[in-house]
Amino acid sequence: MENPIIQLKNKISELTETQRKVADYIIKNPVDVAFLTVDQLAGLVGTSTTTIMRLTFSLGYSGYSEFQKGLQEILRNRADPNTRLAANLKDTTGSDLWVRCAENHINNIQSTVEMNSSDSLQNILEMIISAKHIYCTGVRSGLPVAQSLTYGLNRLLGNCDLVHADHFEWTERVHDFDSSVLVIATSFPRYARKVFEFVKAAKENKANVISITDSYSSPLVKFSDAVLPCNVSSVAFHNSIIAPMFIADYIISAVVIHYPEKTKHRLDKLDTILKETNYHLT
Repeated sequence: MENPIIQLKNKISELTETQRKVADYIIKNPVDVAFLTVDQLAGLVGTSTTTIMRLTFSLGYSGYSEFQKGLQEILRNRADPNTRLAANLKDTTGSDLWVRCAENHINNIQSTVEMNSSDSLQNILEMIISAKHIYCTGVRSGLPVAQSLTYGLNRLLGNCDLVHADHFEWTERVHDFDSSVLVIATSFPRYARKVFEFVKAAKENKANVISITDSYSSPLVKFSDAVLPCNVSSVAFHNSIIAPMFIADYIISAVVIHYPEKTKHRLDKLDTILKETNYHLT
């Protein structure tokens, strides 16, 4: 089932005025709602339990209880690492951990596929191709994704740099940004302040921004022109990077496949140089 908060945001324009009031309260107070009874929520919002039930039905849930379980799952994935680890290991034994880990990765990729439309992906590819210069950034769990994108896009286009947001060199660059610059930022809960500050500064200087993050409630979304949401839940305490790396791999593959006129000459030239310098063992 899709992230319930994303569902509410996507459907909010179709809701009645009363349902919209409920949705707005849930979006602003997800932690509280995750543990409120339907009667308590109705009392706080000033509406009927029937209105809340109809709202959850419209989102594809069997009722408020199922909706609430989905909300609790999202919050569990964002919890303090120690709390998340304890919750995830509660029903896990060593013998099934290998299989459970594999199933989790598969589910993360599948839900990520469902969260991103073909139109959105095409728009992102066009932003990448049209950019004069690209900066990929991330820290902690987001850093390997940024590194992979930087390596792949720079091989193909020759105009991509990695920015370590925790380092302060970017503060000297960002003032020269303009609309020809593209920033691809990766960040997951608990969101890194320096990635947020870099994205904010880039946007204030007219750069375009693509965010790879966990949901549309991420703080990066406010300063993003395009968002690639992905599921980063794990069977332990950490944010899993499998789905974000899947996105990075897709972007690199799509650029070379859909825009061969932009990439073939550079790839051929790089291959020639590698052969001339006897770079590879075989």
